[in-house]
Amino acid sequence: IDAAKKSGADVAKFQKRNVKESLRPEIYAGEHPNPHNSYGRTYGEHREKLELTNEDHKKLKSHCDNVGIDYCCTPFDITSAEFIISLGMKNIKIASFHNNHPELIKFICNHHKGLIHISLGMITDEELDQLENILIATDRLKDTVLYLCTSNYPCPFSDLHIEHITYLKNRFGDKAHGIGFSGHHNGIAVDLCAYTLGATFFERHFTLDRTWKGTDHAASLEPGGLTKLIRDLNA
Repeated sequence: IDAAKKSGADVAKFQKRNVKESLRPEIYAGEHPNPHNSYGRTYGEHREKLELTNEDHKKLKSHCDNVGIDYCCTPFDITSAEFIISLGMKNIKIASFHNNHPELIKFICNHHKGLIHISLGMITDEELDQLENILIATDRLKDTVLYLCTSNYPCPFSDLHIEHITYLKNRFGDKAHGIGFSGHHNGIAVDLCAYTLGATFFERHFTLDRTWKGTDHAASLEPGGLTKLIRDLNA
């Protein structure tokens, strides 16, 4: 949080899971897809090891409030969403993993009063139509930021398809709160291209050391990279 704030970020986002609720039993009991990065014998144990408690999240939000950066979180199930919303955040994030999960989306739309950020990784045309219909029916499209995203870690430049931002801008630009870019690519140059196409919200994975054990660190920015990205976007 302190490093993100020093880098100039507006928001520090975390994740919250009720692990058994958010995973199918066979996934919970199965192996991690990359055992080298696992913190347990099974994928369920791995996720339980990494999960922060409700008290942890309360402390994180308190620290964010104290240093002047917005706390945000992505819930992976209804139980987690209910807890996170109780903290009274300005923003809540729906991951690509759940952009086709109508129950979770409707729950957030009906109970969270702030902005809703949704990544569109892996979404099909039919699922995007379904998502739009939910946001219209709940009168929340105007409060939603839709992010172009390719669910690949790290993502090759050839798979980013940032030209799709133009499509999202044309389709939702005058209806949604904004269009964003959530990237897991290397470097910071592509984000500036996304900005010129109309993205005004940016999400990047963030770490203090890209060599740490874990699946996301290699696709993350360190403080120096985040500082330069924010400087360039502001410029």
